Amino acid sequence: MANIKSKKKRIVTNERARQRNVAVRSNMRTHMKQLLAAIEAKDADKVKTALPIALSILDRAVTKGVIHANSAARKKSMLQHRAASL
Repeated sequence: MANIKSKKKRIVTNERARQRNVAVRSNMRTHMKQLLAAIEAKDADKVKTALPIALSILDRAVTKGVIHANSAARKKSMLQHRAASL
């Protein structure tokens, strides 16, 4: 455990940021899995509703600094390519 007051504060803020990052990443993965499941099931209605949501969540993860912009672009491209194959 740190002895310096500023380091103790950093430990608290880092934990808060880590918890936020875990939540954002979990939400992102959940929506991606739902979209991929809809694509596998060939359910066009679910894909049309899930695709914009998943893309939006990926963009939000980038703005919050949870994932890199290129990683999000790669994931978005993959999702759109698979959705278009229906």
